[in-house]
Amino acid sequence: MNNKMKISVAVLAASVAAIGGIKLQEGYRAKPYYDIGKVATAGYGSTVYEDGRKVKITDAPVTKARADAMLRAHVKKDEVKLRVMLPGVKLAQAEYDVYVDFIYNFGVANFQKSSMRRELLRGDHKAACRALLRYKYAGGRDCSIRKNNCYGVWARQLERHRKCMAVN
Repeated sequence: MNNKMKISVAVLAASVAAIGGIKLQEGYRAKPYYDIGKVATAGYGSTVYEDGRKVKITDAPVTKARADAMLRAHVKKDEVKLRVMLPGVKLAQAEYDVYVDFIYNFGVANFQKSSMRRELLRGDHKAACRALLRYKYAGGRDCSIRKNNCYGVWARQLERHRKCMAVN
């Protein structure tokens, strides 16, 4: 399949590469911790368990297998919402994976109100890719500034932007 070929969002699913990329970017931590936004998180950056319960800082550590299940359940729920938010939109697989990763990192609500979504609905995929670069803040800090100790958030956005532009 041509990596630039656009397919209806209704039939796309997060690729193995997308899941692996999220794992790599998030890293694995068994014991719950607070992320940069002060949200209790465990496993591969999951803020919720498979059943939808929120992670609490006092929860027991999770195994890698459980962390994988949490990640996949989280992504699956996010994908359902993504498909509803982008009716009739066609994306390349890599582009779809970028938006799944964005939602996993920044949340459904941020994508729903984003210029990325508006641009995709208008059919301007390049503008949607450029809009990724507007999301450089975490925990009230500008992560494009290295001394703010959150540069990894910005580096992840730059990588999403690169992948998105490569197929548009």
